[in-house]
Formats: sequence, C-alpha cells, structure tokens
Amino acid sequence: MLMRVWLRLCRLLGKLLLTLVIVGLLGWGAGEAYYAWKFSGPVSAEEQIPPEEAALTQTIIEDAIRVVEQHRDNTRVLRDAHAKAHGCVKAEVSVLADLEPALRQGVFSEPGKTWQAWMRLSNGNAYPQFDRARDARGMAIKLLDVPGDKLLSSKATAGNQDFVMFNHPAFFIRDVAEYKQNFAAQADGKKAMAFFPSWDPRTWEIRHLVIALKTLAPAPETPVATTYNSIAPFKYGPHNIKYRVIPDPASCPPYELPEQNRDLPNFLRNALYQQLSLDRVPACFALQVQLQNPNYYMPLEDPSVEWSEKISPFQTVATIKVPAQDFDSREQNLFCDNLSFNPWHALPEHRPIGGINRLRKSVYEAVSVYRHQRNGEPQAH
Repeated sequence: MLMRVWLRLCRLLGKLLLTLVIVGLLGWGAGEAYYAWKFSGPVSAEEQIPPEEAALTQTIIEDAIRVVEQHRDNTRVLRDAHAKAHGCVKAEVSVLADLEPALRQGVFSEPGKTWQAWMRLSNGNAYPQFDRARDARGMAIKLLDVPGDKLLSSKATAGNQDFVMFNHPAFFIRDVAEYKQNFAAQADGKKAMAFFPSWDPRTWEIRHLVIALKTLAPAPETPVATTYNSIAPFKYGPHNIKYRVIPDPASCPPYELPEQNRDLPNFLRNALYQQLSLDRVPACFALQVQLQNPNYYMPLEDPSVEWSEKISPFQTVATIKVPAQDFDSREQNLFCDNLSFNPWHALPEHRPIGGINRLRKSVYEAVSVYRHQRNGEPQAH
C-alpha cells in the first residue's frame, strides 16, 4: 500500500519536474527570440535626445545631492558614487608607435606620444565599505597637459582629458528616464523599487536587475587585474566607439602578488601598495576602442546593450604603464579625494554621446562643485 502511494507520488513529482523544465525551456526560448527580435539592427549613428531629458536631469541632481549628504563621512562630503579609492597613482599613457591612420584621433593622433596621467582606482558604492563586499570597481584616468579647448573645463581642469570606466561591459540602466526612477528609489532606501517600480509586470526591469547583480562582483585579487569599460559610447574623431582598459601583464616584468588577507577592510589598497611600493613592480594595461557598426544592434542611447565583439573587435590604441611608486601618504590621499573626473573634460574629438553621458555632464559637475564647497576645498584638478 505504502509502496504504491510512494510510486504514484514519485511519478507525480517526476511529471511536475518535467513540466517545469519544459516551461522553463519554452520561456527561455521565447525570451531569446524576443530579444533577438528587439535587439536587431540597424540603429542610428546619431544621438536622439528625448524632450523631457533636461527636466529629468535636474531632478536627478537633487537626488544625487541627497545621497552625498546621507553618506557623509563625519563632516566630509564624499562622492555620490565610487566614494572609496584604493589609491591615486601616476601613470604613463603611450600611443602605439604603429597605430593605423584611421585610429589616430584626438589624444591618440601622434603615434609614440606619451601622456603623463593620474589614475584613480575605486569601489563603486556611494559609501566606503569592506573590499570583500560585492561591488562594482572603477578606474578613472586623467591625462595631463593636453592642449586644446575642452568641452567642459575650469581654469584648474583646462589641460585635462578624462576617461571614466567600471568593471562591467553593460550598464544596468537604459536611459535618463529609467535612471531617474532607479536612482530616486535607491536614494529613498527602496532598493526593490529600483527594478520593480509597480505591480505591473510591464514595468519590471528583470534584464537590468541581472546586469546589476553581475556588476556587483566579488573583489579581484588586485585592482590592476581587472578589465574596465566605458559602457557608454563616445566620439573618436568621425567614429562612434566604446573603450576599455585591459590588464597587459606581458608588457611588464613577471610578478606574482603574495596572497592577501581578504578579511582586511582595505585589502585592495594593500595589494596595490604591495606591488607598486614594496615590491617595486610596475603594472601594465592596454587601452582599446570598439567601433560602432550601425548596421547591427549597437545603440548609442542604450548602454545596457553590450556591443558584439564578434561584429566589431576591440583594437588597442595605447598602452598604460603604472610605474613603481609610493602613493599611500596622507597628502596624496587627500589630493586623490579632491580630484574630479568627468568624461566631459575632453577634446571635441572624444565627445561623450548618449543619454547617460549627457546626464553625467550635469550631475558630475554639480556634485563636484557641491562636494568641494561643502568640504571647504578649492575646485580640484
């Protein structure tokens, strides 16, 4: 009797499991077909600016100011994102000596040219937390003494050309309208509402939630062993591109980082200090660009879509060397905290494009001015 009941129960569970597998496969197939249809080219090679974007941007600036006030460190106002730095280090960015003519644009127009630069490595959160916490990781590069008028600059930043990146190839937000809704929910402490703004499933952003969860990755062994992406597109002379920085250890002396104590709150800074300051071994990267092919789904206004490397491979345009150096001093850490990075600190040949980049122009500038005023510091370089 019990055996028959058990066998029937097993058959029932088996049928239920099989049904769930079939439904899951059908759902997966339908999703793949939907996105293959939705994410198909061609796309525009020009920006398309929604009429309500300016008003939304002003609201986002107000929310960003709320965030920096919420996360004040005692009396000091921090950045609204990437508040915790692992260090600011000196770097050398060298244009390839044999760079092909079509890629000789802007600061990369002179083959063999080496720019002196500052590089800031950071966690992504708006409040400093232990490095072992899942988080985005950022790299910002500031080329120095770059001649020419910039798209956005002050007297202090007139010679700067900035590149701002983080360690995932896609952003978890589509456009300024979604950013406004998502950021406001997080500023109010309602993180679930960031991707599920209502009970209507049509408003849910499950794909973007998946991207966000992938972005919040475990910490690398060291900040110089990670790939960093621009995510949003930029001009590159006549081209539309995305760029990234990848580790290039083969261009530096061989080095094996000693195992780090990942329970320490700042072990990523310790790893950087171990390599550059104690062991005196430089770190090397390659800076690459990926050209838009508008015949395929490589949109300018949706940075949540990763451009296909099969269609348009990344091409190296410069090398980056971070020489051995002492960087972890009180004076340099304060200097690092006062640095402002903005992708609009740029030559016209490198103009940021797309909604998220247009948003950055206003928000980064407003938060930087507010932060330095509140901290009693002059506007930084």
